[in-house]
Amino acid sequence: MASERWVDIGVNLDAAQFRHDLADVVSRAGAAGVETLILTGTSLVDSEALQQLAERFQHYLTVGVHPHNAKAWGPESANDLKRLAALPRVCAIGECGLDFNRNFSSPVEQETAFVAQLGVAVDLSMPVFLHCRDANERLLQLLTPFLPRLPGAVLHCFTGNREELHTCLDAGLSIGITGWICDERRGTELLELLPEIPLDRLLLETDAPWLLPRDLRPKPKSGRNEPAFLPHIAERVAEILNIPIEQLAERTRENARKLFRLPI
Repeated sequence: MASERWVDIGVNLDAAQFRHDLADVVSRAGAAGVETLILTGTSLVDSEALQQLAERFQHYLTVGVHPHNAKAWGPESANDLKRLAALPRVCAIGECGLDFNRNFSSPVEQETAFVAQLGVAVDLSMPVFLHCRDANERLLQLLTPFLPRLPGAVLHCFTGNREELHTCLDAGLSIGITGWICDERRGTELLELLPEIPLDRLLLETDAPWLLPRDLRPKPKSGRNEPAFLPHIAERVAEILNIPIEQLAERTRENARKLFRLPI
């Protein structure tokens, strides 16, 4: 059993890749010291199903509508989201935001759903779990008026550049770091930016089953990521920040506890 205690703030535990060995995946996470998982809600239907998994395994979840699914947002969606947010173990609204990279939903549909979810988060005084791809400026334009009334916000799976990082930090956002930093093809710039993230705004996540760290050895035969691999990501972060792994575990755990108001 690992000595450090970790929080994985972004796990897609309802993904099809986990369907056949879900209990083992959760067990391996615990054995690796990843004691707390926050399961990511991406649609109203999926968020409701995810709550059952959170109850089953005694972890936590977010509820919300991912920008890819924003086209499904309708007149009753805000009320449905408020109902879901009142369920046990829900700790944030999201995954919500903008994705102008793929545009599976139109920009107008994404912005409508995003602003509505921010309104729900304000009404319920809940933090938000944010998604942003190729939309940093517009996301902050929409988000900024809500920030004084939100208890907190984290930009999940940050992969942006220096300017984007600092506009997010200046807005008061926390930053979620994934195994992207373990990718020698794409993660080099993010590695350079890591020391510029204040330690009290840093959070760790796997985004499993996606974003398997490329430098993980041995690689799992399944080719999928798991929350049990979070300590591998953390080792890389601690190395770059030149801090003890124990300090990183304690700090990021406390950050997650405070942001999501977890009883951990």
